[in-house]
Amino acid sequence: MIELAAIVILGILAQWVAWKFKIPAILPLILIGLFVGPIAATFFSDDGSKWIEPVWNGTKGLFPGDGLFYFVSLAISIILFEGGLTLKKNEVSNVGPVITKLITIGSAVTFVLGAICAHYIFDLDWEISMLFAALIIVTGPTVISPILRNIPLKKDVAAVLKWEGILIDPIGALVAVLVFEFISVGGGSGFTKTALLEFGKILLFGSTFGFTFAHILIFVINKKLVPHYLLNVVSLSMVLLVFVLSDLFAKESGLLAVVVMGMVIANSKLNNFDELLYFKESLSILLISILFIVLAANMDISELLLVFNWKAFLLFSLVVLVIRPLGVFLSTYKSSLQFNEKLFISWVGPRGIVAAGIASLFGTKLIKEGFAGAEYITPLVFLIVLGTVLLNATTARLFAKLVGVFLKNSDAIVIIGASKVARVIAKYLTANDRRVVLLDQNKNYIDQAISDGLEAFDVNIYREGVSDNIELSDVGYLIAMTGSDIVNKYAVKEFSKTYGEKGAYRIATPNEVKTHKLENNDVLFTQYDDYFNLNESARDYPIINELQVSSPEDYLDKIKLLNNELKAIPIFVKRTGEFDIISTFNTSKIKQNDVIVYLGKKLNM
Repeated sequence: MIELAAIVILGILAQWVAWKFKIPAILPLILIGLFVGPIAATFFSDDGSKWIEPVWNGTKGLFPGDGLFYFVSLAISIILFEGGLTLKKNEVSNVGPVITKLITIGSAVTFVLGAICAHYIFDLDWEISMLFAALIIVTGPTVISPILRNIPLKKDVAAVLKWEGILIDPIGALVAVLVFEFISVGGGSGFTKTALLEFGKILLFGSTFGFTFAHILIFVINKKLVPHYLLNVVSLSMVLLVFVLSDLFAKESGLLAVVVMGMVIANSKLNNFDELLYFKESLSILLISILFIVLAANMDISELLLVFNWKAFLLFSLVVLVIRPLGVFLSTYKSSLQFNEKLFISWVGPRGIVAAGIASLFGTKLIKEGFAGAEYITPLVFLIVLGTVLLNATTARLFAKLVGVFLKNSDAIVIIGASKVARVIAKYLTANDRRVVLLDQNKNYIDQAISDGLEAFDVNIYREGVSDNIELSDVGYLIAMTGSDIVNKYAVKEFSKTYGEKGAYRIATPNEVKTHKLENNDVLFTQYDDYFNLNESARDYPIINELQVSSPEDYLDKIKLLNNELKAIPIFVKRTGEFDIISTFNTSKIKQNDVIVYLGKKLNM
């Protein structure tokens, strides 16, 4: 009981450490697992026992017999289903040719060259070498996002890395599952007729069960045949049912079935999809926290010593310095990316949670089936995962500066709220070559913004991972201008450090407008206008105007004229392409030909 509680507590602690220090969670999880497992047994135990023993050894252990194997299988099935939920057809078609090539050509290069290197360096069978290569294809958003979060990059570069991680996660997992299933049905006999027939059965049953039960679940949820409070647990039980049932009809087809099921649901019109995805993400975090401590603890020091040599170092170096760059440069040939941007993308390629999890599962299965060299799968993949995560987490920022992709100025603007006034301001700024991103939960506002040609996203800012599917690394300004004073204050408090490096503003509350007194220490976007005033002005005069000034005195006179006579709302001072918020602008900085940017009736002079 103590061991089980310790795993959960240590797992959540590792997740918190990862969040606090902005590193991928897999790093502290595996290190904790190794410490309480093989390291503790070797260096801190008189009788050679581990502090946490995952498998029952006659006197202690969490899982008797094949219990650990079954737990890992079910946990990986849920994690892969959640990965499948993130793979949407329209997102693949929208991300552009570079990312499409990275997840096809780049994956093929990694698969072929990774297999060749593993085969000749470690003298592994081709089947085991191909499985290793398939496993190291996967990167994943859970390792990419923390690394990129504090590196200001051009939108295109950050988007390529982020979308590669999101898309290649389920695709790479699917490739690994297919390779494993093909070599396992062959039983080491190679490309025999029996192996091909068995592989065909796996494809048939896995795809059929995944597709069929996905539509059953969609029907059940959309027709409200289960109450809302049972929606998530019914979905979970359906995933486990599909995994087990598919495996009964065709051994090893369960993992393929759950990936297909997730992909079908992701591309369907499912009510409560966001809620289902959020539940699965939360469940995956808990499972991952337990899983990787257990898997790492289950390793023996002898397995670690298998990769504690020059061969492993050579393989790791080839993966990082040759295979990854070659795949990137082939995939980005004749693209708009510059040479230094390609270099940075080549350097940042950490392998992720899915790779390590599937490696442990497949390695265990193949060892039980007596495959020669199967004992290398788990330690080799763990080596690549830990090595690439540690390398990228510690060097990505420095490398970005060395190759010149580190943005010195984060000038993009994120506006919380997409109402009429927000859209009018965003259109003006976009026309003046400033990137603006609108975030709102009002779907009508978002649809109108998109139809206006603006970059807008339907986002709940109270949810974790606001930027998971939105590239915001070049954002330096935050403006909160929703109709809710509570939301505006929350946005400034929560996101000013992340997205408001150069300035975080919110619109005034009605009470602040009335009393001319701030309710907290926030900086106001405009001092005398609340949400109602701003949107009323945008409704009557939906255009941004400019008024040139010649001196500080002229500036003050024209501000007074705009406020008192035209009832217009001054917003920015435009100076040689730069924009300053008027509420915080130092009047003494005014120079000839500076421009007041205002919302309201045009002044005829």
